[in-house]
Amino acid sequence: MGHVESGSGSAARRRDAAVRAAVRQGIVTADRPVAGLLDVPGIRAAAAALHRAFAQVSAPGTDVLHAFAVKAAPLVPVLRLLAEEGLGAEVASPGELALARAAGVPPARTVLDSPAKTAAELREALALGVAVNADSREELTRLDALLPDSDTASLPPLGLRVNPQVGGGSIGALSTATPTSKFGVPLRDEGAREWLVRAYAERPWLTRIHAHVGSQGCPLELMAAGIRAVYELAEEVNEHVGARRVRSVDIGGGLPVNFASDDITPTHATYARLLAEAVPGLFDGRYGLVTEFGRSLLAKSGMVLARVEYAKSAGGRRIAVTHAGAQVAVRTVFAPEAWPLRVAVYDAWGRPKEGAPESQDVAGPCCFAGDLIATGRSLPRLEAGDHVALLDTGAYYFSNHFAYNTLPRPGVYGYAEHQRTKGAETAPSVRFVPVRPPQSLDELVAESGGAHAVGLTALR
Repeated sequence: MGHVESGSGSAARRRDAAVRAAVRQGIVTADRPVAGLLDVPGIRAAAAALHRAFAQVSAPGTDVLHAFAVKAAPLVPVLRLLAEEGLGAEVASPGELALARAAGVPPARTVLDSPAKTAAELREALALGVAVNADSREELTRLDALLPDSDTASLPPLGLRVNPQVGGGSIGALSTATPTSKFGVPLRDEGAREWLVRAYAERPWLTRIHAHVGSQGCPLELMAAGIRAVYELAEEVNEHVGARRVRSVDIGGGLPVNFASDDITPTHATYARLLAEAVPGLFDGRYGLVTEFGRSLLAKSGMVLARVEYAKSAGGRRIAVTHAGAQVAVRTVFAPEAWPLRVAVYDAWGRPKEGAPESQDVAGPCCFAGDLIATGRSLPRLEAGDHVALLDTGAYYFSNHFAYNTLPRPGVYGYAEHQRTKGAETAPSVRFVPVRPPQSLDELVAESGGAHAVGLTALR
């Protein structure tokens, strides 16, 4: 297909149908020129594939909790959909916890991670029955003070995040197991291993161990090495205590995503098999498992659809000025080498656009020169009124909004095909449901202190 740089299949077919329907049904218009679209069947399929992947390598009866990383898509309807598909929630702030609760995710299927939990956050988690992974020695001391002196059998799972210090991947900002990472208790620092064994031995309520090596840009072998390191620590703790003190292992998430085509690679099944080979004892039924995947579950099921407002030339290069820029793709704009996005091109009616490819820039609406989604990209010629779709944006691109130029957050909509009866025949059509409404100008004004307009004038 000429309009997409690579990729094909049923997901691409659903995507094309959704774009055309979004234009026809007024999801994207001249007055509402940008929206996020989520492929609901794609999300359901990803969740099912995750369950299968770990079931295939785990001993029968193994307790496995797949907790979706809320930071990847902090949208209540998405969390509710994933909960329906059997996932819990991994939260890293009071806001994310509030979203998970609003979505109906049970506390027993919720995990709180953060390097900066306040005492109030910890008290709330303990009261609700939310699992907690402490991030530092100091936080563990804080938990000591908060826990009751009486029987602790009713406490939720409490763990400690360990930094296995196995190294980083190609994106430094997403590598969390480097020697100096801000996350977790560093395993290889002098005296740290002994301290960790002692910390578990002294606290019968400390029953979980947690590690997260990194995310996009981290090779699977590096991730597996980190998980093996904390598994070996868990074995050492249990041998030292003489009992099964560590009962569950939270392996984090971080599976990278292929942004080059529609192919889903690596898959959760590939990663699960690699882990089973590298750390077989983790899957023999002695330990419960927790995962915290985010990007790998949703990225492929989302796109940002935007109108082309103008098309022009400068210095001999075509430039399509669209309504999708840094405000919705901040990582791509500011770190394009690490976060390149595919661009699919559609005409004014939402139909896939064909034609001889030309080298073009795809620019956003923000008032700085670097607001570019793609530079020198070979695409069918873009004209005013056409549409571009930024692909693989189902994760993080709806949570990393950049408020430069006071551009409103776009609406987000889920879609699925359904059969529509027309006369004696049935034909597929696309149905949309709102996930997040477009931000209004009144909401922008309120967010920017509109209610306090005269406040500063009172000060002298």
